[in-house]
Amino acid sequence: MGVAIVGVGQTPFRRNCGINIRELCFEAFKEALEDINLAPKEIDASVVCSAPEYDKQRSPAGLISEYLGLASKPTLYAESLCSSSSTGVRVGYSFIKSGLHEIVAVIGFQKMSEISSAEAQERMGRGADIQWESPFGTMMPAGYAMFARSHMHKYGTTEGQLAKIKVKSGKYALSNPLAMFRREVTLEECLKARVIASPLKMFDCCANADGASCVIMASEEKARKITDTPVRVAGIGAASDTLSTTSRTNLTGLDCAIQAGKQAYKMAHIEPKNVDVAEVHDCFTIAELMAYENLGFCKPGEGGKLIEESQTYIGGEIPVNVDGGLLSKGHPIGATGGSQIRTIVLQLQGRAGKTQVGGAEIGLVHNIGGIGLYGNVTILKR
Repeated sequence: MGVAIVGVGQTPFRRNCGINIRELCFEAFKEALEDINLAPKEIDASVVCSAPEYDKQRSPAGLISEYLGLASKPTLYAESLCSSSSTGVRVGYSFIKSGLHEIVAVIGFQKMSEISSAEAQERMGRGADIQWESPFGTMMPAGYAMFARSHMHKYGTTEGQLAKIKVKSGKYALSNPLAMFRREVTLEECLKARVIASPLKMFDCCANADGASCVIMASEEKARKITDTPVRVAGIGAASDTLSTTSRTNLTGLDCAIQAGKQAYKMAHIEPKNVDVAEVHDCFTIAELMAYENLGFCKPGEGGKLIEESQTYIGGEIPVNVDGGLLSKGHPIGATGGSQIRTIVLQLQGRAGKTQVGGAEIGLVHNIGGIGLYGNVTILKR
């Protein structure tokens, strides 16, 4: 039995949303139900996804499922840091594939404005080893700065190449009404911005945000009755790495992404060259560049060349993050994976507006948790 996505939804991503988490999730849930033949009471189960410690509510799955009218149905909470909602999609896929449920709603959320940026960094730092890493300053920017330095040392990657990724992000964010930063930036602006963790500067880093996303999944049999444009989950891969980066042998890429990608490609019976459009986890510019290489869009060390030649723009070999990516949309941790999936579903349904990739039939979503701790890759087909 195959599994399909029948509905997707997302709130605007913003700094201070002004509403509580249940209302945030309802906004995304409401959009996911629009234009499909499905009533909330027909949903068999829900998976609620976020990273804990940003909100005072414990066991948010119970709260959210009740508010969405799903209180009598099974619900559970999924957490894998920044990849929580793509992990939720993996759980939903498993529910349906096993025959336990036929229709599952996956809701991801984060309200990061409840705490200060310094507090948010401290909580994100707990995603690293709290004995030997985060107390010494290995927060998210510092961790990815280490990968950037290693990549520059081994392959000659430049700060200018990283900056070009943000320039691309700003260009496409202009067409995304849900993005937090909707403006273009110049290469010069990026290179002159203040340093956050050398060599990463302000525009090399994504921003905290409030937001929610929703992905409604169904068995293929049910999907045909719910919508005329279901999108099939063709491949799904997941892997993890050591929590401590000191235990890793690869500091120019993320092994969890490499392994998850191989699994997803094998399951979907495709190769990297068959992907028409991709959403990758660009929490930092170096993360997007490493994703090019880890997913096989180019050889190791050639990610800089790929962006230099504009091959990841629409019209290039492999359009990547044509909704602005995390760098422009913002990164409400638990909602991000679902937002990425929403973008690819809209592309495959031909509903992506000004950033539509012509003839897109196969899309890929790459969602990372922590500093390369968790990796999820999902391949979708029209």
